[in-house]
Amino acid sequence: MIANDLRDGATSPITLPNLDKPFNFMSEHFIAHRHAYYAHLREQMPVARAKVSVLNVYTLARYDDCVALLKDPRFVRNRKNFGARGLMPFPTPKSVQLVAKSMILEDEPEHRRLRQLVHRAFTPRALKHLEERIESLTHELLDAAAAEARAGGGVIDLMQAYALPIPVTVIREMVGVSEEDMPRFQSGLRVLIDGFSGLGILRTFLFDLPKATTFLRGLIADKRANPGDDILTGLIQAEEDGERLSEDELISMVYLLIFAGYETTVHLITNGVLTLLQHPQELARLRADPGMMTSAVEEITRYAGPILGTKMNYASEDVSWHGVTIPKGAAVMPLLESANYDPDHFPEPERFDIARSPNRHLGFGQGIHYCLGAPLARLEAGIAFQNLWDRFPDLTLAVALEAIEVARMPLWYRHKTLPVRLEGAS
Repeated sequence: MIANDLRDGATSPITLPNLDKPFNFMSEHFIAHRHAYYAHLREQMPVARAKVSVLNVYTLARYDDCVALLKDPRFVRNRKNFGARGLMPFPTPKSVQLVAKSMILEDEPEHRRLRQLVHRAFTPRALKHLEERIESLTHELLDAAAAEARAGGGVIDLMQAYALPIPVTVIREMVGVSEEDMPRFQSGLRVLIDGFSGLGILRTFLFDLPKATTFLRGLIADKRANPGDDILTGLIQAEEDGERLSEDELISMVYLLIFAGYETTVHLITNGVLTLLQHPQELARLRADPGMMTSAVEEITRYAGPILGTKMNYASEDVSWHGVTIPKGAAVMPLLESANYDPDHFPEPERFDIARSPNRHLGFGQGIHYCLGAPLARLEAGIAFQNLWDRFPDLTLAVALEAIEVARMPLWYRHKTLPVRLEGAS
């Protein structure tokens, strides 16, 4: 099976496996040639079968189909809503269930109750306060990065020095974690982000997550006794129709804030810097007209967003789609990245254009599960890009593009490092 990967103008034919059989999202071939897969799926197999780790799923590749599914009440996130025994498709420890059991895996009306209680974390007023903090934080980090570069021959890992500590610090301060507890909080972050893959998954389930959960229970107890001006205190005190969040729900909400406000942003910033360096003409446009930053962040999210698909959606009944019967209980995955390259909605989708309009991408999802942290991620990314190039206008990659590794994570587009050379510092 031959297909073309048109992104960035590449025209070399790619040999794809037999897609009548489930393909593997974790394979090196898919990671290296996923846009060729997407193009074939959109054209020939809008509903296909695949594997995510050990799970069998159905995929949707076209924009209209992805939007339709995300708004279709026949598809649910909580497996119990179609009669399954558990929330997850396999047995999990209590600590893992607390990570999973959040509003991102709930359906109406439970989802609405939880979202209304946590919504205050991302109000315009809250974001305005955070904007000032992000502005000062990025300059602090760039000062430190410049010092590190001077000591290390001009080269730093921009992910570790800049893209990562921005959301880590913002979420830490939003939750109200003290400086003294920062190492423990960062340890919990690493567990959530890195612990669900590879050989360390058993240790994560049995040791690391329970430790992180114990830390959060202690933090909640401290906030009850000593309320602060932070989001966690607000969640503890939040009330909707006489209801408050239980302690387990509070822990799940903190985990969700970490995912929504941290993981996406780290890689949105990293991917964005790399994409702009790959497209110097677009970078020059942006530097000449900083007013284009809002549309540039949207195009980065469409073109190189870190999220390739949504959480699992389960058919609550048999559903026929493009002649394929998706049986009740089957997991379905809308391929958001494929949708963002659908030529029926994005003319010349392989072209990176910071002025693209309209740009109704699905990088933050759609429907009731639209990413709660999207406004914060956009804010952090825009400030991060602006101040980075204001301070280091001659920033360049420190290694060949081929040397920058893409991590093998199911349904994520994320890089392991981003070595850059800091030049032209101000």
